[in-house]
Amino acid sequence: MIEIHKLTKRFGKFEVLREITATFQSGKITAIAGPNGSGKTTLIKIILGLVKADSGKVYVFGEVTNGDYQYRRKIGYMPQIANYPENLTISDIFNLVKELRNVRQNVEEKFIKDFYLETELKKPIRTLSGGTRQKIGAVLSLMFDPSVLIFDEPTVGMDPVVSSKFKELIKAEKQKGKVIIITSHIMSEIEELADEILFILDGQVYFNGSISELLAAKSEIKLERAVAKILENKN
Repeated sequence: MIEIHKLTKRFGKFEVLREITATFQSGKITAIAGPNGSGKTTLIKIILGLVKADSGKVYVFGEVTNGDYQYRRKIGYMPQIANYPENLTISDIFNLVKELRNVRQNVEEKFIKDFYLETELKKPIRTLSGGTRQKIGAVLSLMFDPSVLIFDEPTVGMDPVVSSKFKELIKAEKQKGKVIIITSHIMSEIEELADEILFILDGQVYFNGSISELLAAKSEIKLERAVAKILENKN
């Protein structure tokens, strides 16, 4: 379980997050949603320890992070846009990350097959499409069997076959009792995958609860319409 308590973050005079409090449960998929500039990515980076909050705390499995980044070994992270050394091959990337982790087993093998990368392994990164780079990010996030998975707009650039496979894998990881956090602008995708939704607008929490609770609160049967009502009421 991950808990965040009264997180606030400013960049200059701009308050990106204002006393955000939420819990991300084990065995559930929680979506962080909101329009561009709402603070979603900043919140994820604070959880990952890549950005320091001005105030508030992050607890990972009951332990406050407090600047000790060892907890990040428990997290698999797939960014929306990942940058890899352009001269390396896909195999080089996987081997480099394993070396950094001091892992010798072929922990990536299963996921290479899952994401149809067998014929791509010797290709330099500079030659790859955006969709193939997304596959690399997916493998890297999953290959060490982390307790927490964070996916930032994971299916952007994926073709329908790979996207479907990815969703199957995420649902399987949920059944293992992992903490799973996703961001997505695709409401149908959130509706398909997530149990809970944390909706952020202007750095504040506008809704925090289950998808079904949000639909009931807004008297809607589709998440897209329920979210539209949040935005309409705000304006």
